[in-house]
Amino acid sequence: MFTGLIEDRGTVVALARSGAAATLTVSTNLPLHEVRIGDSIAVNGACLTVTSRSGAQLCFDVSPESLSCTTLGALKSGTPVNLERALQLGDRLGGHIVTGHVDCIARIATINESAGNRIIHVSLPTENARYLIPKGSVTINGISLTVNSVSDSGFSVNIIPHTGSVTTIALLKTGDQVNIETDIIGKYVERLTAPWQRNGQLTMQTLAENGFL
Repeated sequence: MFTGLIEDRGTVVALARSGAAATLTVSTNLPLHEVRIGDSIAVNGACLTVTSRSGAQLCFDVSPESLSCTTLGALKSGTPVNLERALQLGDRLGGHIVTGHVDCIARIATINESAGNRIIHVSLPTENARYLIPKGSVTINGISLTVNSVSDSGFSVNIIPHTGSVTTIALLKTGDQVNIETDIIGKYVERLTAPWQRNGQLTMQTLAENGFL
């Protein structure tokens, strides 16, 4: 479990392919004396397991599933990545509940500047956009962000200067692909209310028919 508050901008040392899988090596300024083999770390929003460490470098095994569902497979030596260690009980939940399980790959549609902030519009599949609401939460490459607006084809977020300075989001360009994780609460609500939906909609009539009203 993560919060979406990035702890470090690491740098990719290598992504070594091995059949359908890969090994990712990242250099980092995280306090490695606190990192153990087997720990979970979110790399650009994807939860990976530490398999080895050496000096200031961490290694992760990347499964074929992770390579197919995220942008990790496109990483190259020298690419900066967002890093966050797993949440500990008692930590402040400053972002939102993040699982590190990427829902989809999206594309940056437009980037506009406004009063020193960046307004980023993201295009993503309709089946994922339905989990977003204005003023709700979303992660882009592991960064917890507040949703400004939502449409059938995507959403927009406002990036303040601080977020741009401590994450990789200021490096994004129009057309870039990013990892998206939508709010898990919306997915649970959809699943739990599925028996009372009609044509994919939860209506007052279906609630009344099942004794909820």
